[in-house]
Amino acid sequence: MHTFLTSTAKTALTITLTGVMLSLWSVSNAAPSAQSTPPSMEKTDTTNVDTMSKVDPNMAAENHNKWGIVLQKYAKLDADGLVRFDYGALKASPTDMENLTAYIETLSKQKPSTFERKQAMSYWANLYNAVTVLVVVENYPVSSILKIRSGLRPGPWKRKLVTVEGEKLSLDNIEHDIMRPTYKTPLVHYMVNCASIGCPNLKPTPWSVKNFDAELDVAARAYINSPRGVYVKDGKVTASKIYKWFKEDFGDNPVGVLNHAREYADPELLSALEGKTKIKSYKYDWKINN
Repeated sequence: MHTFLTSTAKTALTITLTGVMLSLWSVSNAAPSAQSTPPSMEKTDTTNVDTMSKVDPNMAAENHNKWGIVLQKYAKLDADGLVRFDYGALKASPTDMENLTAYIETLSKQKPSTFERKQAMSYWANLYNAVTVLVVVENYPVSSILKIRSGLRPGPWKRKLVTVEGEKLSLDNIEHDIMRPTYKTPLVHYMVNCASIGCPNLKPTPWSVKNFDAELDVAARAYINSPRGVYVKDGKVTASKIYKWFKEDFGDNPVGVLNHAREYADPELLSALEGKTKIKSYKYDWKINN
């Protein structure tokens, strides 16, 4: 079965473009959309599961540290609270490129359908983020992930980039067909990063079961309390387009979005949101987060 993953950074990635040519996407008003037929990832089949899969090898130190090292070296928090990633420096390091591709290849061999909820959520978020970084690096320099196309469609989200449990998956499949409908929590949006300034931060350490709830809370608060998430100016609320694109995950209306924001708002934002029931505008910055 063909995949784009390689054993060394010197071997160029081969990314197969599949599916029919899709219509152009409106960047200002639409989000990356999901595949219509979700892969079957919710079932749990414990027959013939190897011992490594049962103990969640994604969290095993030796392999997991490959992603951790990449994040430690190239993901940095700036003064404005944005985690930036040095894609150019990673591209210039054959050793770290090999570590990244090896990490993704190892994840692709696992059986997340056998994992517990927090293990599975961590698995999918790490896979999504690592694949996104790899795609951007292989196309770097690029000013926006939208420049990396899926046929006529901006962005790489429709490309089948990795195979897990026999399913060829795109980034859209992972986020919209697996994570969102399976785990049914808006907090999923704070776990995955689309290599853009407007997105919730790329977590600078791998997601894992250890401290999972606390770190997910930190991720939500960091985004919501930043200008990229929600802010109030002259009495008017501006919010990220994430809350428009996926409003069904946040109560399906502005009141639901604002109630969600209040759950994680710091005192200053919470005070500014008092009595607010409308969102005046939605914004999103697609510039690369480098």
